[in-house]
Amino acid sequence: MRSVKGVNSALTNLVTKRLYSPKAAPKYEFTAASEKPHLPPQELQVSKLPNGLVIASLENYSPTSKIGVFIKAGSRYESASNLGITHALRLAANLTTKGASSFKITRGIEAVGGSLSVTSTRENMIYGVECMRDYVDTVMEYLINVTAAQEFRRWELSDLPPKLELDRAIAFQNPQIGVLENLHSAAYRNALSNPLYCPRFMIGQHTADQLYEFVQNNFTSGRMALVGLGVNHTVLKQVGEHYLNMRSGTGAAGAAAKFRGGEIRDQNNDHLVHAAVVAESAASGKPEARVYSVLQHVLAAGPYIKRGTNVTSRLHQAVMKKNAELFDVSAFSAGYSDSGLFGIYTISQVDSASDVIKTAMSEVKSIAQGNATEADITRAKNQLKAKCLMAVEQSDGLLDEIGSQVLLTGAYVPTPDLIQQVDSVSVNDVVNAAKKFVSSKKSMAASGNLANTPFLDEL
Repeated sequence: MRSVKGVNSALTNLVTKRLYSPKAAPKYEFTAASEKPHLPPQELQVSKLPNGLVIASLENYSPTSKIGVFIKAGSRYESASNLGITHALRLAANLTTKGASSFKITRGIEAVGGSLSVTSTRENMIYGVECMRDYVDTVMEYLINVTAAQEFRRWELSDLPPKLELDRAIAFQNPQIGVLENLHSAAYRNALSNPLYCPRFMIGQHTADQLYEFVQNNFTSGRMALVGLGVNHTVLKQVGEHYLNMRSGTGAAGAAAKFRGGEIRDQNNDHLVHAAVVAESAASGKPEARVYSVLQHVLAAGPYIKRGTNVTSRLHQAVMKKNAELFDVSAFSAGYSDSGLFGIYTISQVDSASDVIKTAMSEVKSIAQGNATEADITRAKNQLKAKCLMAVEQSDGLLDEIGSQVLLTGAYVPTPDLIQQVDSVSVNDVVNAAKKFVSSKKSMAASGNLANTPFLDEL
């Protein structure tokens, strides 16, 4: 295995010579009329190395390149002893590694006009870089360092607690974050019940040994996908073979999610009540997941503009008949590798909270009783298809979609095929999904002045 410290020079030779040499450069075809180059269209390429690492790339001829390392290392893989460790890892991404100092990582990426980002979900951690094509070798060096050569020096980790506290405080200024965190805690017995943000009692408790152990167990080649846009597939594959093969295997297997149902109420003096009521739905990628997505759009999928409302949606119209003031209501859906959640999310004033929540629940029951027309389903499917298409219009959304799929299944379903799956959903499928929600065990989370908010057993 090559030393991490030799990544820069090796990558320079590998990327520069292979990606930009005249032999490797795409052949341009000129037309007499326009004299503009015609670039042959490229299809997404997916490869799986013997060590389990998945490589996916799409040459889109963009002047900028995006590369991401997707890892099955989300908060669901935490234990009671290291709760919140993924949040700590997220903020520790630019700390000194075995091959580069913290200053070198920050300054080196900035010097070429690039960027490094780290995000995490309950399932995955995603390390991504973006830069001009000419500097792929430079930023790739730092991407490899932060994902495969962490060092976790104790004196650097001592600066993390204030950052964790601040990051948590900023996030929880949005009441929806707290409600969704409590919703998952109430809904699941393990795994998916783990929070995205480090609990206060765990801030400052993560040692260098714990961080290193978590990385050793989860940052393995069998749990990774290397995805690139605007990058040659052969180059990306060779980078994976040479530099992301430091820890082979599938790592520690996470526990399967167990839906249990339950209720968490956060009583405070907020003048708006946030409440979510959900039941278990379908795992991401399953055919039933598309049905729940259509049902979500039949009811109300959420505003399409910032700070907008769902004034034309079915849920909104139903609640308006109750003369409720200052409210927002939408259908909630979340999919994971082995489970999913579907339900309603409401924001209302204290006095009208009961009417808003019960009316929204009644509207789902109405669909379960067959009160859904072909026109309702067609409109919802058109909205969902538009959402799918718009999600991959930008490179960020496309990279995330490709990475999430290939990491979960090892393959990528093109958007046109997803559109066909949506078109195959029938009225009967949507009605049956609504029936399952109505008859299933529920979970609920609410926050605010809950004096007029019904309990779960009252719905």
